[in-house]
Amino acid sequence: MSEDQDDIGSSGKSVALEQRNTGEDGRRFSPSAARNRQPIAEVFAEVMPLEGRILEIASGTGEHGAFLAAQCPGLEWLYSDVDRISMDSQRAWAEYAEAASRLSGPVRLDASEDHWSEAEEGAPYDGIFNANMIHIAPFAAAQGLLKGAGRVLRDGGKLFLYGPFARDGQIAESNARFSDDLKRRDPEWGVRDLERDLMPMAGEAGLVLDAIVEMPANNLCVVFRKG
Repeated sequence: MSEDQDDIGSSGKSVALEQRNTGEDGRRFSPSAARNRQPIAEVFAEVMPLEGRILEIASGTGEHGAFLAAQCPGLEWLYSDVDRISMDSQRAWAEYAEAASRLSGPVRLDASEDHWSEAEEGAPYDGIFNANMIHIAPFAAAQGLLKGAGRVLRDGGKLFLYGPFARDGQIAESNARFSDDLKRRDPEWGVRDLERDLMPMAGEAGLVLDAIVEMPANNLCVVFRKG
């Protein structure tokens, strides 16, 4: 399984799990984002607010935000990241994409921190979008993501997660292999268990499970709602 963003290991080093191409205008292109953006967009349109402000956390190349904003003309989209290379690409997408007038940022945001700085100052948000981060980051990032969503979402706002998950102690064979490979790269990484790892923390943050949608390649879209 390949991922569509650059991530930061416990060493602080930026890492991508696939080869990316960079255009002359500075936009980066991810093969896996090209493959999964349409299925994600179809689910997003069914379960997320289609008007208002969306904060994307760990925006990677910036392609998901550009594509979803183009599909949903009622949305204003804010990029965020901690990785300079990724932020440069997001900045280029915010300048050259079809929906450029509704793309902003990037702002620096480390999901594991107790305050999200500039992004938090723009709260409340109608939605938060996060794809392929929590398994390729220290567990503190998942904890901080859920706590932060509880702080910055409006009442009724939604958190959209995409990626591989275990389910109450059970995990697909391909996801188990992927998780083992991630842990070899960085022992703080690994596929998280939705019921055992994430849902208790979501409840503490004032989030309730709203939807689970099965996706290709043993991935899930998981949506939490505030309040």
